[in-house]
Amino acid sequence: MNGILQTEGLSLSYGDRLIIEELDLQIPKGKITVFIGGNGCGKSTLLRSLARLLKPKQGGVLLDGKSIAKLPTKEVARNLAILPQAPESPEGLSVLQLVKQGRYPYQNWLKQWTEEDEEKVMRALEATSLLNLKDRSIDELSGGQRQRAWIAMTLAQNTDIILLDEPTTYLDMTHQIEILDLLFELNEKENRTIVMVLHDINLASRYAHNLVAIRDKGIVAQGRPEEIVSPELVEKVFDMKCVIAEDPIAGTPLCIPYGKGRVVVPILES
Repeated sequence: MNGILQTEGLSLSYGDRLIIEELDLQIPKGKITVFIGGNGCGKSTLLRSLARLLKPKQGGVLLDGKSIAKLPTKEVARNLAILPQAPESPEGLSVLQLVKQGRYPYQNWLKQWTEEDEEKVMRALEATSLLNLKDRSIDELSGGQRQRAWIAMTLAQNTDIILLDEPTTYLDMTHQIEILDLLFELNEKENRTIVMVLHDINLASRYAHNLVAIRDKGIVAQGRPEEIVSPELVEKVFDMKCVIAEDPIAGTPLCIPYGKGRVVVPILES
């Protein structure tokens, strides 16, 4: 497969509550796409539907032009991996045992563990700098190390598309950058298509090639952060007034919100 993921007329709901309505979206191949939006706007719901974890109310998700709902489970798993928010592993599982789980799409009663499986697992551990921790229990790891272990598992799955729901949740600033840098390098070096949900608009603007702002059951804006992030967009999506400056390091949009605290510049009422 070529790894092209898109939606056509996609509507998603929980019971009678419509979350996403008739959405047409194409994920750029070989790029990093980030979903942003307020709490409850449907970011995670949309991500889960892309991974076939949520049945659409209407429309559908296409993987290389084929309905993902009709594809065999293992075929989907060989092309697309998802890391949910705050995943949990069985107690006592080692890093190596967890990462090996990523090879399940390639196992069956005829084909057991192979040299290729071993190679993919070792490469995933190396890419995430976990080789020296492979025998450690997941329970003993720091938050950043644990998140790297889960990402290693998705890498071992060897898919062209990786979906991640809030991969920086519960991590301090150092580990947030560590994880996002790792994903950026995977995209740069291996041309992986990465789709993420992030809450932090500044981190989203720094790492995304394609930013998708979601509100009111659909897309408010989509494109390069430099082209779409503005005070008007932030107010429309987050109900928050702000100033947009330039990130002095990355040159990407930097959102500076109005609020209380030590305000030096007077806030102009609109």
